[in-house]
Amino acid sequence: MTSSHLAGLRRSNDPPLLILTSLAGGSKHGYALSKDIEAFAGIVLSPGALYGAIARLEERGLIVALEGEARRRPYQLTSDGSNALVAALRELRRVTDVATSRLEVAGVVA
Repeated sequence: MTSSHLAGLRRSNDPPLLILTSLAGGSKHGYALSKDIEAFAGIVLSPGALYGAIARLEERGLIVALEGEARRRPYQLTSDGSNALVAALRELRRVTDVATSRLEVAGVVA
């Protein structure tokens, strides 16, 4: 996994990370992605943010567009996309673990 695959996947509210997370549950079209992300993350992505991130993820080979029905075009996670998501989640977990540990030492988190 190259660093270019991980670029833009480091924040929990980052559109590419949210899209990959949503697609890990199965293929979805844009509106379904938006609603799923809102449901699990409480984040409403603007159409520009959503479709801009989709385009970048497609260009990087992390998702692929499937045959659509009328105007709805579903997207699916690729194996590179799955690997990028796993790597991003591991990185987030490392940061979360360090932060939690430091807060415990400071007496902020019990």
